Amino acid sequence: MASYVPSTIKEREEMLKACGVESVDAFFEQIPYELKRKEPLNLPEGQSEMEVSLTMQELASKNRIFKHVFLGAGAYRHYIPAQVKYITAKEEFLTAYTPYQAEISQGLLQSIFEYQTMICELTGMDVSNASVYDGATASAEAVAMCKERKRATAFISESVDPKTLQVIRTYCEANGMAVRMLPLKDGKTDLDILKEELNEEAACVLLQQPNFFGLFEDAEQIGSIVHEKGAKFIMNVNPIALGLMKTPAECGADIAVGEGQPLGIPLSFGGPYLGFMAAKNSLMRKLPGRIVGETVDVDGKRAFVLTLQAREQHIRREKASSNICSNQALCAMTASVYLSVLGSRGLAEVAEQCFSKAHYALERLLEINGFEQKHKGEFFHEFVTVSEVSADKLLSELEKYDILGGLALSEHEILWCVTEKNRKKDIDYLIHAIKEVCEKCS
Repeated sequence: MASYVPSTIKEREEMLKACGVESVDAFFEQIPYELKRKEPLNLPEGQSEMEVSLTMQELASKNRIFKHVFLGAGAYRHYIPAQVKYITAKEEFLTAYTPYQAEISQGLLQSIFEYQTMICELTGMDVSNASVYDGATASAEAVAMCKERKRATAFISESVDPKTLQVIRTYCEANGMAVRMLPLKDGKTDLDILKEELNEEAACVLLQQPNFFGLFEDAEQIGSIVHEKGAKFIMNVNPIALGLMKTPAECGADIAVGEGQPLGIPLSFGGPYLGFMAAKNSLMRKLPGRIVGETVDVDGKRAFVLTLQAREQHIRREKASSNICSNQALCAMTASVYLSVLGSRGLAEVAEQCFSKAHYALERLLEINGFEQKHKGEFFHEFVTVSEVSADKLLSELEKYDILGGLALSEHEILWCVTEKNRKKDIDYLIHAIKEVCEKCS
């Protein structure tokens, strides 16, 4: 991080001399005097490294870090191999910013190209962009891609994460698209109503797989219904679950999006996250953001370039479906390093562990009197239980056992999450704690 150490007084004097001026004021003389700040900024005095370290430790100590976590609902705790943090912390990756100057940004361009390639392999789609802010943004951008003159209604399943739905509604309100919700049956999208509701104004149907309740939707069948009506099919997928389930391409999706946080990005107060997007070739020119391509230079050597940028700064504004301009380059690099470290077999093993441990946890929970599984369908690593005890009371009591439980969906319903980081003894400890809490409450 040497490049981030401020310049010394001597260095500044040398720079001013090189510019042919004697002072900083002279350097900025083109700026009117009345616009310049006269008094110094109201900043605290500088502190030593030790003082800053102690201050930060005091602030960090206010956080409570639970030993056992069974909360997901869109943000997931996965094991991150040490290589991921080591490689992505290298200065040439950590401080790289812009890929515009292709002749000096080959490393960053290649990292984006590798990321795009991995996302295409993961989803089975033809082309991927260089990422967007997060999974919710990716979903909203995908809906915007599907808008046509005579098709401006987005059909969204009620099993989509409510936070994602909020972002989609915000986008649609601004770009003139209508949003219609598809009701559920047993926790999954109701196919009969889907067939009845879809009409010639339908631009797209967006589905989350696995859905917000952890259930696997009938994605292939939904894809067929959507295409029969001439609309686009968007799948918001959990990238870890792709280690087990069919790819969006195999399910007939036109666009695949999702939240890339599970791919080596730690939980951190809601960000930074990573939105991945991939699509069929026919939709390539509607993908927002950037696409990096591989080519050769004048000497025939392998090189990388920004191939396509379908945003309003680069094409006619009225034809652009997005004005998003930033990608999550470091997060995208983290995801690609994570995927390369695990490989296809490693990703499948993580998915299998999530799946099997979540099913073990549910089996143990159902041994407790008063606990039932709300939805009977197959699930990945999240599921909903209904219990006689108050959800808020139970989750509050579990905190005394150093357990961050699930998400309360209603007075008696809890959405639980189990990943590969929850060991068998952790799950057994959760069951032990719940039994004790239930006995107290009875």
